[in-house]
Amino acid sequence: MSGTVGGTVGGNAEDELVFEALPPARGRGFATTWWGRSWLKALEDSALEGERLRQGRRHARAGAVGAVSVRPGRLTAVVRQADGTRLRADVLLRRLSAPEWDRLLDAATAEAGHIAALLDREMPPRLVEDAELAGVDLLPGVGDLDPECECGEWDHCTHTAAVCYHVARLLDADPFLLLLLRGRAERELTEELQRRSAARAEGAHAPGRAPAHGRAPAGEPAAEVYGRRAAPPLPPPPPLVTEPGTGPALRGGTPPAPGLDVEALEFLVADAARRAARMLAEALAPRHATTTPAAPLTEADDAVRMVATGRPPGGIAARLARARGRGAREFATAVRAWEVGGPAGLAAWDEEAAPASARARAQLTDAWTAADARPALRATGNRWTVVGEGAQLRCAADGLWWPFTRDGGRWWPAGPGEADPAAALAAARAAGPTAGPPKTPKAQEPPE
Repeated sequence: MSGTVGGTVGGNAEDELVFEALPPARGRGFATTWWGRSWLKALEDSALEGERLRQGRRHARAGAVGAVSVRPGRLTAVVRQADGTRLRADVLLRRLSAPEWDRLLDAATAEAGHIAALLDREMPPRLVEDAELAGVDLLPGVGDLDPECECGEWDHCTHTAAVCYHVARLLDADPFLLLLLRGRAERELTEELQRRSAARAEGAHAPGRAPAHGRAPAGEPAAEVYGRRAAPPLPPPPPLVTEPGTGPALRGGTPPAPGLDVEALEFLVADAARRAARMLAEALAPRHATTTPAAPLTEADDAVRMVATGRPPGGIAARLARARGRGAREFATAVRAWEVGGPAGLAAWDEEAAPASARARAQLTDAWTAADARPALRATGNRWTVVGEGAQLRCAADGLWWPFTRDGGRWWPAGPGEADPAAALAAARAAGPTAGPPKTPKAQEPPE
């Protein structure tokens, strides 16, 4: 590049290039190549003060950046301020380690086009992608451009920003400067690239080896290669949570924004904590790996779950009831069904009466061995009501018998499902009418 003074300090590992000051950049961008723009993106994504970046751009446009020294791991320049004061500004970039250089050079020589592009002062995007796959970050990312300036700022200041904008113009013309910053000079790199390229070509045409344009030599299956590697031990599982944590107090202090229901938000936070604790307990259960995950709940059923497990204030319960699209009494029955049987209990209460199966009728016949103990049952599909009692059995799709008791003209779930109809009837009789209305106070039920 014209106006360049090259020198060597301390051998190949410490090659240094010094670039004379560039003319002002008025009316043009600082970077036109994709790698130059990537350099500026790393700066702009890292800096905390946008105003300092703007001032740095103005300094760079005005030609306030003096000669720039580029050497492994460090840029150095003197920046002239508006009052004529000159301050030294440095920008540091981590050098690549020897193993990283080895992987990068392997990636560069894997395709002939990579070397040709570099020698033509181009940075091929595929080379950067191949390097990333090999675990090498060639281009700087967020936080990689580390500033040091005589002004004393710990973050990017006007002066280090000006140097970065200025250097973007240099990188546009010669991407080898980025490689120099990463630790290797152009001459050393080109010699090593040519050596590796020749070795690769010689190996490809060695006796017994297929040429590069022919069929590739057989490799090892990836599964076998990875299988020979000992996997690191898994970390211990987290401990069980005895009870869900309490969420933050959202009320008090600054008034909430208009339309924000703080009470409802607190309830949702508490509900999320309860669900997280339950999910953790399920994940730590011995049979978790072989247990089929439960089907996701519908919004309507999730509204029932939240009321049954969380006991929200009346206004929130009413809102959830309206979301399910049922009246107050019917929603209260659904809540009771969840309380006694969870999703299965809700499904047993909610499903329509269906024709009784032969299996269900056989179970009823076998449930009571003594004739005097067998109750008088009136069948309506898969529902059997005890004559003269406020008790009912329902054989649900899951094959369990669910006890119900009648109260206030409505059938209420009276307990969990049982495999034995006699046990389910005993639960219904033991619950009696008091099993009817849920524990939710009347004041918390939504209006019809």
